[in-house]
Amino acid sequence: MKVAFVGKGGSGKTTLSSLFIRHLAADGAATVAIDADINQHLGVALGMTETSAAAIPAMGERLPEIKDYLRGSNPRISSAASMVKTTPPGRGSRLLRLGGEDPIHGSLTAHVDGARLMATGPFTDEDLGVACYHSKTGAVELYLNHLVDEPGEYVVVDCTAGAESFASGLFTRFDLTFLVAEPTRKGVSVYRQWTDYAADYDVALAVIGNKVHGPDDVAFLREHVGDALLACVSQSAAVRAMEQGRPFALDDLDATDRAVLARMRAAVDSREKDWPKFARQAVHFHLKNAASWANAATGHTLEAQVDPNFVLGPPTRVAAR
Repeated sequence: MKVAFVGKGGSGKTTLSSLFIRHLAADGAATVAIDADINQHLGVALGMTETSAAAIPAMGERLPEIKDYLRGSNPRISSAASMVKTTPPGRGSRLLRLGGEDPIHGSLTAHVDGARLMATGPFTDEDLGVACYHSKTGAVELYLNHLVDEPGEYVVVDCTAGAESFASGLFTRFDLTFLVAEPTRKGVSVYRQWTDYAADYDVALAVIGNKVHGPDDVAFLREHVGDALLACVSQSAAVRAMEQGRPFALDDLDATDRAVLARMRAAVDSREKDWPKFARQAVHFHLKNAASWANAATGHTLEAQVDPNFVLGPPTRVAAR
């Protein structure tokens, strides 16, 4: 299952995504975590040192290699340079299996707390003033577009704050999106923004209330997000210790917070895979990007990259080679 964590800056989405990743990995689930936030903190939240987290190869810096591998022998894609972040797979493309033996998982992941972690990479001095963060998160979109995940497998993406994901089709690439919201007007405003932008795309969204102090906070969230509110977590002393860099284990959480993580996983597992919809949405945004900017930027007619008879899914999976 493909899972996203979104929310406004400071809402606690990185902390909650790291707890969810630890929960999955502790249960033995095959788990790939991706830090796609402009502020790269997921590795540290999972227990890495800042030095080791910064040493993870950046997906954004290896984009030409990722493209060249994924295009495989697809006759509709003439070169890696003609691929963009929305390019969908077709016959001949190399498909990925979660954590498989392929150059992407082999060279761009680090093992941490039972999961494999990838990172888009931070802004560099060369990026400032001349690039946007979409150039890095585009690697994540390509990865998800070519990934065939199966039951019991999870890829969890800590997305950049706010509505940045709407700059491409990335927001449609997930089976379930967890929106982390504080019980404040600013906290619920991001929920309204997401529901407005995603209204036409059948995006499954569940709200996790964070930093909730009591029934009044729960009532506030329920008033503003309704049945989208899946669960709430309080300000845990164990989580605070983790955020301060002190030793932490999932068993340090109280039973209520552990139950929230289990409820979140149950919500993910209850989602039914819809591969045809996944493919339709990929094609939709690829055609939009082609017409808007990508044809001019690449010098190619990118509409021709769409393989009309190809639908990603387990029956079409090939071993990465």
